Order: sequence, then C-alpha cells, then structure tokens
Amino acid sequence: MAIVDVTVIPVGTETPSVSIYVAAIQNVLKGYEDKGLIRFQLTPMNTIIEGELPVLFEVIQAMHEVPFEAGLQRVCTNIRIDDRRDKVRKMEEKLESVEKHLNN
Repeated sequence: MAIVDVTVIPVGTETPSVSIYVAAIQNVLKGYEDKGLIRFQLTPMNTIIEGELPVLFEVIQAMHEVPFEAGLQRVCTNIRIDDRRDKVRKMEEKLESVEKHLNN
C-alpha cells in the first residue's frame, strides 16, 4: 500500500480561485473511494491518497485530466509517493507515530 501526495495546478484560469477544479477532482476521487479502491483526504494545499500503487497512478491521471476536461490548455501536477513495502500503514497511523513522539 502506498500513500501519495498530489497537487494539481490548473494554469490559465480566468480567476485566481481554483476551488471549482479542486471540487471536481474530489468528485473523481469519491468515485474511486466508493468502489473501495482508495482512501483520500483533502488538505488546504493538496490531496493525500492511499491505495495500491498501480491504482494510484490511474487515479492521478484521472485527477490530472479534470482541468483539461473543463477547457484549460495547461495543467501542472506534483506527486510525492511514500511506498513502504515492509508493512502496511494508513495515513492515520503515520500521524499517530509522530504524535507518540510529541507526547514524550
């Protein structure tokens, strides 16, 4: 299981706001989540997704396509992958691990 940090950056929008694109991307992610393929979490700066790596690459491509489908001609997407193979870890468990050290 991998955890991926994805930021899709629409370029050439009519206004500085990109929330309409973020919302459309979240709807795409909800579809994958409803099928049990991923879990995801929206943050103020990005979206965190967890699942099997081949599925995550498919999801990232679907996310990347959203602004193009809305008529934009340029999109930049940043991706960070945490692919740990010695154990299965969920997003929450990574946070709990750090918080455990904060309480010492």
